[in-house]
Amino acid sequence: MNELAQALNQAIIQDNEHVYDMLSQLGKELFYPKGILSQSAEAGKKAHRFNATIGIATENNEPMHFEHIQNLFGNSIAPKDLFPYAAPQGKEELRSVWKKKILADNPQLNEEILGNPIVTNALTHGLSIVADLFVDEGTPIILPDKYWGNYNITFKTRRGGTTVTYPLFNEANGFNVEGLKAAIQSQKSSGKIVVLLNFPNNPTGYTPLESEAQEIAAVLTEAAEEGLNIIALIDDAYFGLFYEDSIKESIFSFLATAHPRILPIKIDGATKENYVWGFRVGFITYASNSPAILNALEQKTKGIIRGTISSSSHPSQSIILQSLQSEEFQVEKKQKFALMKARADKTKEVLTKAEYAKYWTPYPFNSGYFMCIKLHDINAEQLRVHLLNQYGVGTISINDTDLRIAFSCVEASDIEELFDLIAKGAADLQG
Repeated sequence: MNELAQALNQAIIQDNEHVYDMLSQLGKELFYPKGILSQSAEAGKKAHRFNATIGIATENNEPMHFEHIQNLFGNSIAPKDLFPYAAPQGKEELRSVWKKKILADNPQLNEEILGNPIVTNALTHGLSIVADLFVDEGTPIILPDKYWGNYNITFKTRRGGTTVTYPLFNEANGFNVEGLKAAIQSQKSSGKIVVLLNFPNNPTGYTPLESEAQEIAAVLTEAAEEGLNIIALIDDAYFGLFYEDSIKESIFSFLATAHPRILPIKIDGATKENYVWGFRVGFITYASNSPAILNALEQKTKGIIRGTISSSSHPSQSIILQSLQSEEFQVEKKQKFALMKARADKTKEVLTKAEYAKYWTPYPFNSGYFMCIKLHDINAEQLRVHLLNQYGVGTISINDTDLRIAFSCVEASDIEELFDLIAKGAADLQG
């Protein structure tokens, strides 16, 4: 094992051996090399005459570039913030601004226990990094029965993890805390688990109530007290789109200092929060009482990034940074939130139509982009195909009974027609 990896591992063990035990074999072997990038960083500070280190071309004391590309950005972003490589961990100013955003959005959090967010190529990349760091063959991944299908590739196919599911909703149509507890307890002998919490949930659009979030934290803490190491992986892709009586902070806040055997990891980003899906800017943020552990996890994360994509898009990071610092940011964010909430409210209103009850029951939703319906005596995939072919309506079948509808991409004025057509398609098949 590389001596740099050994040093990082020793730093982790010294402050919390449970975190070391959570690492996958790959995670234990990872490190950030003292190579070209570290030498170039040193030269950037001291090479005042000539800096002949990093592999870019320069012209007239700025990065060489095509003028027609620079013209697309005008004078709003300088060449130095577009064309050179960004650091593997991301632009430092962007990391700092995003950390301030996390703290502002989550008042329960203490700045001292947060690592500096590490920039990823959006959220899927962040999830993949966590899988590499913590998941070995057979590692249990605890998930609700309604989850984003891409988790299967990330955790099962790539890393050999084993998914263990529980029903998302209980009989009272709330978050199924007892189901989560049972799933965790069933894996006590494994030594470590990944508990993946995604709120607002994709596909259902559900976020727990304050009482439910506290119960979730209590269940994880109880399991940790019993000797289970828990990687609490928080997928906050749709963070902030809370329309009703749910928690308004990330559940990361409830777990950040819960127990030494719980390692909370927040995956979030501008992608969906700020409606810049194609920019691919996400973040990984670790929480720990130990600065040494935060540093070691950052170095290992940088090592994965360096060994895979090298670094994320510099132009995207620069644009997101300017957006976050803009006076218009909060104004426009409130405008878009109101628009999304209006669509969610209209969906709730339309779903009260009595005639729909013979075809489906809606699952609870209070946040995010989506909602789901549970079909009665109709196959979801058959209905999906029928709606597409006969009515030009696109939906997503989740399993045999559940159909996902993204109200996020339907104008409020069109939502009633959308559900009327879904009901019409259901009537065709039921008839």
